Amino acid sequence: MIMIQLRSRGAARYGAAFAAALMILTGCSSGVSGLRSTSATGASAPAPSPDPLTWSTCGKNLECATIKVPQEYTEPDGAQIPLAVMRHRATDPGHRIGSLIFNPGGPGVPATETLRNLPKTAGTPGAFSPAVLARFDIIAMDPRGVGGSQAVRCLTDKQRADAAGTAFDPAIPGGKPLPRLLTDAAAFTDGCVKHQSKEFLASLSTDNVARDIDQVRSALGEDKITYYGLSYGTVVGPMYATLFPHRVRQMVLDAPVDTNLWFGNSLTFLNDVAVASERTLNAWFKTCRTEGTAVCPFGAGDPQAAFDTLIDTLEAKPLKIAPAKGVTPGGELDGAMALEATRALAGDQHIWPLLTLALLAAQDGNGAPLYTLWTSVTVSPFPVPTTMFEAHTAVRCADWQTPAGIAAHKAAATKATTEAKRIGTRAAYSALNCARWPAPNKDRVTKPLTGAGAPPALVVGGRLDPVTPHHWAENMTRTLDAAVLLTREGVGHGSYGINSCVNKAVDAALLHGTHPADGTVCKTDTPATTRPLVPAKR
Repeated sequence: MIMIQLRSRGAARYGAAFAAALMILTGCSSGVSGLRSTSATGASAPAPSPDPLTWSTCGKNLECATIKVPQEYTEPDGAQIPLAVMRHRATDPGHRIGSLIFNPGGPGVPATETLRNLPKTAGTPGAFSPAVLARFDIIAMDPRGVGGSQAVRCLTDKQRADAAGTAFDPAIPGGKPLPRLLTDAAAFTDGCVKHQSKEFLASLSTDNVARDIDQVRSALGEDKITYYGLSYGTVVGPMYATLFPHRVRQMVLDAPVDTNLWFGNSLTFLNDVAVASERTLNAWFKTCRTEGTAVCPFGAGDPQAAFDTLIDTLEAKPLKIAPAKGVTPGGELDGAMALEATRALAGDQHIWPLLTLALLAAQDGNGAPLYTLWTSVTVSPFPVPTTMFEAHTAVRCADWQTPAGIAAHKAAATKATTEAKRIGTRAAYSALNCARWPAPNKDRVTKPLTGAGAPPALVVGGRLDPVTPHHWAENMTRTLDAAVLLTREGVGHGSYGINSCVNKAVDAALLHGTHPADGTVCKTDTPATTRPLVPAKR
């Protein structure tokens, strides 16, 4: 799951939020987004063959289409739902290999939007190389319930705006007293069934997404597909390879999720994510301290203590953020917002300099940079008030096994806040929506996603990933019937597109089906530093 949707690695990767934050800091101004089956074996009624896709031009070298698929594959002649599909044509059609389908994660990130923006975000995890773009038609399908495929809606605009206020307390597990969290969960889930049917919500599971992909493959006229998945896309990929092993040409799984854990206890899953985020924040603290105050002045040698003090200070007295045309509508920055923005920024070593700069500014009373960056966190493993999070929640609730009893959630909250001192409060109680989910998935995954019969997959894991910890990559490699593990050193979520060694290996796998030796390690291209990008005004 790419549960943090941020564009990073300098202005090219971080996009408008990065540029806006820098403008604020420098005083500049500008006018400038189980196998679904009826049995444990995965048997189901055959889906009807789809008609060929009808494409229309929708951008430079881009074509768009809509495909209708069964809402439930156990009822192939029943209700149909439309899915949005986009194609980036191979730039060297004379040497075209075939179609490469990709899922950028989330769940909840629209694949079509990601594909449309890829040329603008070179250096972003998942950005394809010119060689891959030359040889493949890149196919993006918005999964059911996401983006242009009937995006799930659970809150009104007013409810979402109210939730974006300063109502969270970073010192309280879950950010609010438990009775309030339970009330919020009831409002969220009631809103979900108010805006769409329970049958549709129950159909949003990953196994249906995999079957949808095979419908797209068939409509494209392809015998086999090549697949690249990032984060949650590494749940979709193994599911597809398990259901349709002989339809896979090659598969790359970047920032992998432990699929056994994804379909297992969601509370353990969320605890792993909190601990992973805490480790990346601690890595920033350690690097800042090691580099010394001449490089990283935040905290005067004790960044942890300075950070905790800053969060407490902001929570007690939020900073007013003045409106800035083309940058921010204004508002307030409190401790919870600062913690969430820091958690996201600390998860990518390429943007640590920006984090240092933003923290120094907030310490000096200028909260605009952190506030602007907070607004760019559109998908998170923990609740943030965005429409994308609504789709994210709906998909994972269709997949997850979440305890219904509150005692399990209380125990998990205690564990998270103990093992992840700062981030654990964000993880606490964040599965309550799924605990009372009104549309249970009754024909769940019933066996491990081994991909038996598919070609060996290339599994790429980051050593310090803030969302999908490295041991998940190890577990995925063990679960898959055939897989090779490639490790990237350093901090970051996703590796392809940001590391030259990984880029070479992924390109070789996608283009030629060749893999590095199992256990190969790629070093970082540039050492991590916390040095601010520009001197802070102090």
